Amino acid sequence: MIRTNNQDYVIQAKALSRRFGNLKAIDNLDLNVDKNRIYGFLGPNGCGKTTAIRMLTGLLKPTSGSIKILGLTLPRDAEKLRLKMGYMTQKFSLYNDLTIKENLQFIAKIYGIAGVAQKTRIDELLSIYALNQKQSQLASSMSGGQRQRLALAAATLHRPDLLFLDEPTSAVDPENRREFWEQLFDLCDQGTTILVSTHYMDEAERCHKLAILENGIKRADDTPQQLMKNIAAHVVEIEAEGLRHLKQQLANLPEIISAAQLGARLRVLVKDSVSQPIEFLSHSSAIASNKISIVRPSLEDVFITCTGETGQ
Repeated sequence: MIRTNNQDYVIQAKALSRRFGNLKAIDNLDLNVDKNRIYGFLGPNGCGKTTAIRMLTGLLKPTSGSIKILGLTLPRDAEKLRLKMGYMTQKFSLYNDLTIKENLQFIAKIYGIAGVAQKTRIDELLSIYALNQKQSQLASSMSGGQRQRLALAAATLHRPDLLFLDEPTSAVDPENRREFWEQLFDLCDQGTTILVSTHYMDEAERCHKLAILENGIKRADDTPQQLMKNIAAHVVEIEAEGLRHLKQQLANLPEIISAAQLGARLRVLVKDSVSQPIEFLSHSSAIASNKISIVRPSLEDVFITCTGETGQ
């Protein structure tokens, strides 16, 4: 492990960049990930999440910058790190023409796990991920939630110290997503450090720490709670008639970061340079001040202020 300022880091990246021709997919990324924590990458498709993960797993060489993983240097020590890391990709990457158990047996052989140790570990995983009654089922006939659980079982079969998950819940329903995250916290409690990418705000809020990425640039990096506490905006909600017209009216003001309708309310982000946001909005919109209230920021509000994405 790397020790910097008395802090242990499982992952430490400095000035990490990756170019594809003229496109800079990752631009000067600094990253410190603590042991036994879930660290999240939050951002839209194309923001650089997958590229960053591929560099941190040793699958892609950086154009510049340095990477330390579990005290070893990438890409030099990629082979040494292979048995210490697990990686679950966006797409289901196991074999559709093998059964659930056969897939796990195949992965076990790759990691040199055989005999009694293999049977014991596979039986344990089948039980943990509720697949023991389905072990003879072909992977091609599994539901999205079952495929997700099988992929996680395969990625953790060799008990890795560090687990990378690239948008692992993009193809499953909310109930399966919630169950999946409970399994991640179980792994974390057992000593596994996890880096997970997502574009779901509710998932990002579950992470111990979080980086917001936009166009390959890290725009923010802290706990979700601190990010919301330190948001550079006032978050205000308005209850009024004609919200669509009001939204367009407010969106044209330079003091407004974004305005988005939520049912019968309009959620407005006002720049923190405005000292009295309720009075400002009341004057700007001719809406009575008792219809305007300051509310708790959400992670989506933080994302909007960091990236410039506008509410619809």
